[in-house]
Amino acid sequence: MLELPKTTEFGRRVPKQKFYEHLDVSSEVKRLFVEQIRLITWSNKLSSQTMNIAEGQTVSEIEVFHIKLTGQELDKRTLELMDKQIPYHILFLLERPDGTARLSVSYKEAAQTGDNAFRLRQSYATPWQRMDELHLPLQALDMDGLYEGIVRAVAGDALHAPAAESLKDAVEQTQEQEKLQRQLQQLRARMKKAKNLAKQMELRREIKRLEAQLSTTKKED
Repeated sequence: MLELPKTTEFGRRVPKQKFYEHLDVSSEVKRLFVEQIRLITWSNKLSSQTMNIAEGQTVSEIEVFHIKLTGQELDKRTLELMDKQIPYHILFLLERPDGTARLSVSYKEAAQTGDNAFRLRQSYATPWQRMDELHLPLQALDMDGLYEGIVRAVAGDALHAPAAESLKDAVEQTQEQEKLQRQLQQLRARMKKAKNLAKQMELRREIKRLEAQLSTTKKED
């Protein structure tokens, strides 16, 4: 599976309720775990020992969870809950009943609160495809580089910034571009509805300003 080294195999089944039984989560989220997930397997542990590479400064392990679904989709709230509960970086392999699969990963950073907490910054996923079409870049000098390569591979075109930048900078720049695009959509919708000429001109100026700002961020890619 994913052509991961045999040294990384862990193969431990994880009961679904382990992720929420001691948490104050809504009954709806519990229902999603029960209805949308058939089986969770902690399939692999990627570390400096199991991958035979150097330790990272920010990434110590990458845990791979193979989740078999009961249907075609999985609500993102389930993955967010799992990701927040595990004090390591996570790669999810989601498998549908028809055998198609996708990879999902969240770029996350250590929170400032301590107690091994992480803050999820941005989530990415591959398209659904055949299991044998999923591939990961496994050549890296250390765990930080391995994690960065995995995030960039899963994100694909959704991560706009160049490989020369740090992963953190790339994620933040992409988030800024997406924020500007959302603001532009809202302003264009407001301008269409505006009946006052002065208001239209005001909105047009703001649109031009944001378009220039967006163009600048894209030139940095």
